[in-house]
Amino acid sequence: MADLPIDLDAHLAERLAGALDVEGKIPRALEALGPLDCRDVVLLDGAGGRRARQLTELGARVALAETDEADRIAAPDGSADVLVGLWTTFRGTTGTEVAEASRVVRPGGRLLILLDYGRDDVSRLRGDMPEYGLLSRRDGPLLRGGFKVRVVHCFWTFPSIDDARDFLDASFGAVGRAVALDMTRPRLSYNVAVYHRTIGTAT
Repeated sequence: MADLPIDLDAHLAERLAGALDVEGKIPRALEALGPLDCRDVVLLDGAGGRRARQLTELGARVALAETDEADRIAAPDGSADVLVGLWTTFRGTTGTEVAEASRVVRPGGRLLILLDYGRDDVSRLRGDMPEYGLLSRRDGPLLRGGFKVRVVHCFWTFPSIDDARDFLDASFGAVGRAVALDMTRPRLSYNVAVYHRTIGTAT
């Protein structure tokens, strides 16, 4: 799910893709924490869609790699300067995930994991999620496991309030309608966290 944080029907996914982070804050944050320009970047569990194009536009040489149920990455040893996970189940916290990241990323390379952070309008749509609680806490597996975090304050921006209300109703039902009633502008606040760490030491 590398392009979007939520699984939706195709026509709704297209609408959300056009609304999510129109300012381009997410790719700029990834570049700042990589960097990505002129580097080999492996994008986990992604398709050659919007996010891959954004990374390519930043100068990255993007390759796609799937992860399996055992958290193994379908990429060669030492093939990445930067390993990027966007809204994936791969978190770099289990023993297998750490070993796989260390195998794929060259020494001194970077592991960037983007997850929802919460404390925003969008979290009202999604209910309780580990990303909003344990995973973002100082004693959680990410920060305790050597990651640092950068929170990026984004938006879902729609052409109009009516368009936003229609999308929220179609995508989230009653809870979407409740959130829509509170809208005074055609956008919802949306916070994401980029958890980042260096893998090994460059020689």
